Amino acid sequence: MTVTDDRFAKPPEEELRSKLSDMEYRVTQKDGTEPAFRNEYWDEKRAGLYVDVVSGEPLFSSNEKYDSGTGWPSFWAPVEGIDLAERTDRKLFMRRTEVRSPHADSHLGHVFPDGPRPTGQRYCINSAALRFIPVEELEAEGYGEYLGLFGAEE
Repeated sequence: MTVTDDRFAKPPEEELRSKLSDMEYRVTQKDGTEPAFRNEYWDEKRAGLYVDVVSGEPLFSSNEKYDSGTGWPSFWAPVEGIDLAERTDRKLFMRRTEVRSPHADSHLGHVFPDGPRPTGQRYCINSAALRFIPVEELEAEGYGEYLGLFGAEE
């Protein structure tokens, strides 16, 4: 499933300022990081889809989420067909790989090569960059095409 339509465009700056909380804006637009263990989704256990809080583009599913012990939501892969943008990040006196949403260019977090199988990747993502949609709300929220990820049909 590849996301190619224009429904996930980044809104204008003034709309972002009014739509996002201060933390969401700082994380997604200013490359910030929220506190570990004090964020909305680090311990979320329900089945569902995680989308970009800025544009709504699908990013991760609960099927690939795991407890990395870091205090941030961690995933071993994005939703199939989603190509996250990657950049080298040299902040904090280290070299890391930053991940950004493909359409809205939102800062999401970082990817590390210490995750579980099958990919060996750990996408360490800020909750403030995400909006969680439980499986039972996917159809109503306009994400019915993703029900198949969870063994359900539209």
